[in-house]
Amino acid sequence: MAVTLGALDALALWRAVTIAALARDGHDLTQRQMAILLTVYLRPPPHTVRGLAHDLAISKPAVTRALDALGRLDLLKRKRDETDRRNVLVQRTVKGSIFVSDFGDAVVREAAGVPT
Repeated sequence: MAVTLGALDALALWRAVTIAALARDGHDLTQRQMAILLTVYLRPPPHTVRGLAHDLAISKPAVTRALDALGRLDLLKRKRDETDRRNVLVQRTVKGSIFVSDFGDAVVREAAGVPT
């Protein structure tokens, strides 16, 4: 069942989830990093730098910079595509899977307190 939120309620939910995420794990992800992370975890693989840039309408260097940060946090990893060495595959990690699952749980918890 879909819940309809007004703009202010939706923003309050976004704020609450963001604050909860920062308090929980301290990862201060940019919107670009979060968009890439959720794309990789919510859409079926394979994921490439080129494909992510296209899907998110951003440049490949912007994707690469975001992946550098996400890789340092061990939320995603990159691997050269053995079948086409020009491609770089973006892969999930255990730590990233836990982060996304916990983030989803935080959204559910915070959404329970939003008036419908």
